[in-house]
Amino acid sequence: MNSKVTVAVLLMALSVSACASSKKLDTFDLTSATPSVTSPRKSGRQILIAAPSALKALDGENVVVRSGQNSISYLKGAQWADRLPNIVQSRLAQAFESTHRLGGVGRPGDGLAIDYQVISEIRTFDIDASAGETAVVEIAVKILNDKNGTVRSSRVFRSTSPVGGPGNASYIAALDRAFESTTGDIVTWTLSII
Repeated sequence: MNSKVTVAVLLMALSVSACASSKKLDTFDLTSATPSVTSPRKSGRQILIAAPSALKALDGENVVVRSGQNSISYLKGAQWADRLPNIVQSRLAQAFESTHRLGGVGRPGDGLAIDYQVISEIRTFDIDASAGETAVVEIAVKILNDKNGTVRSSRVFRSTSPVGGPGNASYIAALDRAFESTTGDIVTWTLSII
């Protein structure tokens, strides 16, 4: 056996053993909120849910844990099913659709004639370990009139939820509850002003 083939076989064996020894991460998603709203139906209105912006620490698949005011790490053995902004965008769109109050809800590229854009920024989406393990979700939202480019209104939404037990599933469940509360508030507020 020549040396090139031997090196190739050794490299292949090492890569296979490295893959076999790496531990799989638990993968999590967020549930879609179904907010209870009392606002009248606005069947003539269509909205676009823009992709949320976020700092790099939140713009990925890692679940953030805040251990101090300026210190973050990532939840070991856990990841989101997609980039967090993609999940938030999708779940916000589903929450608006579930109200059956609008003529259309879409994302960029869906081809709707948009009346308003819901522009959001994920400011906090983490487990605050310095505050007794509490999930914190904070999302800033602007409602942009798509016809004239003016901001109709803006507001920051924040919800917290205590972590109910040990393990990654408990951390994610707390984040899910905080996100569901925030989503419900965003949907109710948006429908009241458009």
